[in-house]
Amino acid sequence: MASSTVKQFGGFDYVIVGAGTAGCLLANRLSADPDVSVLLIEAGGRDDWIWIHIPVGYLYCINNPRTDWCYRTEPCDGLNGRSIIYARGKVLGGCSSINAMLYLRGQKRDYDEWAALTGDPGWNWDSVLPLFKRSEDYWRGADDFHGAGGEWRVEQQRLEWEILNAFRAAMAETGIPLTDDFNRGDNEGAGKFEVNQRRGVRLNSSKAFLHPVAHRKNLTVVTDTLVTRLRLDGKRAVGVEFERGGAAQFAEARIETVLAAGAIGSTQILQLSGIGPAPLLAQRGIAVAHELPGVGENLQDHLQLRMGFKVRNVLTLNRLANSWIGKARMALEYALFRTGPLTMAPSQLGGFTRSSPEHATPNIEFHVQPLTLDKFGDPLHTFPAFTASVCNLRPTSRGHVRIRSSDPRAAPAIQPDYLSTPDDHKVAVDSLRLTRRIARAPALARYAPDEFLPGPQVQSDAELVRAAGDIGTTIFHPVGTCKMGRADDRMAVVDSRLRVLGIERLRVVDASTMPTITSGNTNSPTLMIAERGAEMIRQDRKAPRGG
Repeated sequence: MASSTVKQFGGFDYVIVGAGTAGCLLANRLSADPDVSVLLIEAGGRDDWIWIHIPVGYLYCINNPRTDWCYRTEPCDGLNGRSIIYARGKVLGGCSSINAMLYLRGQKRDYDEWAALTGDPGWNWDSVLPLFKRSEDYWRGADDFHGAGGEWRVEQQRLEWEILNAFRAAMAETGIPLTDDFNRGDNEGAGKFEVNQRRGVRLNSSKAFLHPVAHRKNLTVVTDTLVTRLRLDGKRAVGVEFERGGAAQFAEARIETVLAAGAIGSTQILQLSGIGPAPLLAQRGIAVAHELPGVGENLQDHLQLRMGFKVRNVLTLNRLANSWIGKARMALEYALFRTGPLTMAPSQLGGFTRSSPEHATPNIEFHVQPLTLDKFGDPLHTFPAFTASVCNLRPTSRGHVRIRSSDPRAAPAIQPDYLSTPDDHKVAVDSLRLTRRIARAPALARYAPDEFLPGPQVQSDAELVRAAGDIGTTIFHPVGTCKMGRADDRMAVVDSRLRVLGIERLRVVDASTMPTITSGNTNSPTLMIAERGAEMIRQDRKAPRGG
């Protein structure tokens, strides 16, 4: 029974938890119906800090409590016992306020696989492509694969680097075809990443979807508000309890509660509410309201292996960033023209290919950067160099997210379990060797690439696996912890309409519902999930009673 000290915040038709990538779009779409009321709850603050909007500001937003939950993983055997930062946005816009801004959908096969795993053809590529196009405003205009006039602006990056153009040519010489569009269902090729920016300024989901509709009288947005648990009436969700301004409060959800707090947050809230694996809940002193063993399991992420190469005869960001003149030049260029290095996404050049011939479609992704550093948060090296990161797009390793206690303020235990399977070892070894072949291609010869990370002394398969554990780090793409699945899938958490199995009036609509990770960056696929989720929520509300 709820405590008498919990204040009533009010009643709403829909309560959405999390004003991140998915939550902002959901709030926009659901509040478009003037006859319903929507409450959107965000644990972080407003997105009014300048470094959220200057693209290179991700350097200041990640691992900063102003904008990030500042999670760390558990020590990971595959990373040789290391624990790494695990950034998740804690601000309006969520991860879209601190991420790489790269617009990538993945591959046709990803969504066809979702359709097969869920038994729902509504998740196949032909069905989800119109959802991607619906919100898109593509810089080239609309065509068979892209939309125009939507809220989610997609543009070219506004700078050039000689060393990256040379690396792209080297990829072509190594057999990776050139492409100018990664988002047509087959992303194979080498090319420049497109970004969610508007004329050199970051476009996050709050700017795109939330701020333009903030005037709607049926939409209430609260920030700096920590959801502590769902309130249940038997097997029915009736709203959420939260802490705001030092007071415990309750908001009623008359139609549905929608969790959009991401692969970490949505999982944590379900477990705190007694929905999850019974043994875990018992260990944490939480009464089991509904046993769902898959809550928090099936964690998947993209691990990038960062190789570093010193170069000659070319300018890289290392030199610019270590010079006061260079810094002044970059600031002036951005101030006057909104161009130059301050518009940089973390990666400007990308590539999708196969680590070895047995893969039917590209299974690895390159992120190439005109800079090097020891680890995120450290200063750039003083010598000219570039980083060629490569990640396994479809890892077979699976991790988990589990609450440590019944305290909602305590960070959960995050164990990605990277590099825990022989398949992932093989992809890592093959990927590192392919990167070396690209670095030896003629197009890069005049720059004399000199590998220093992990270093040319690392040669055998065993040495390369060990090195992968030393240089591997996340690209911050956690998914899968509340996965979609069929009713006979014991580890499924939601059905194909994103309804939590066994609990009425409760959905999860975010990246946690992906049954398998997409073959590329996960932000825009999360927007697509929210687009379909909003569509299904509205359909169900308008369906005849009993239909």
